[in-house]
Amino acid sequence: MTGIGLSGLSLADHPFDVIERIADEHNWIFDRRSDKEMAAQAPGRWCDYSLFFAWNEKVGAMHFTCAFDMRVPPERRGSMYELLALINERMWLGHFTIWDDEGLPMFRHAMPLRGVHGPSPEQMRDLVDTAILECERFFPAFQHVIWGGKSAAEAVAAAIIDTVGEA
Repeated sequence: MTGIGLSGLSLADHPFDVIERIADEHNWIFDRRSDKEMAAQAPGRWCDYSLFFAWNEKVGAMHFTCAFDMRVPPERRGSMYELLALINERMWLGHFTIWDDEGLPMFRHAMPLRGVHGPSPEQMRDLVDTAILECERFFPAFQHVIWGGKSAAEAVAAAIIDTVGEA
């Protein structure tokens, strides 16, 4: 996956101004619902990712999620929670969770921005790049548990194998 490059942005931008420019440069579909919520769709290798950004002015932080359309059936939730624990201990930034109401796996991260005049383009790029990279990396593990009936340990082992070339 190539990094997202940006130019011409200042630290005075609202976090969503920066995200809009990223989305615009990559022809992603996005919807800035207000100054508190924004959604975008980013293509990936396995699927399209739903990016959601929520800004909380009161605490000066942005909450971010990156979800993929894969539902975890109730009977696989126990195995999935075990998988999440194994995956999350390998994460440096953010974590995976399941949106309980929908059974939807997602990457989550909150970015405190209090005391600065907005996020840098590099911070936003790193946030989105990291989320998509980690979703791409562990998407097969989620599939192994949900549809393959594999254990969490088997799924993680399969997901962290570095492949060379393409089949």
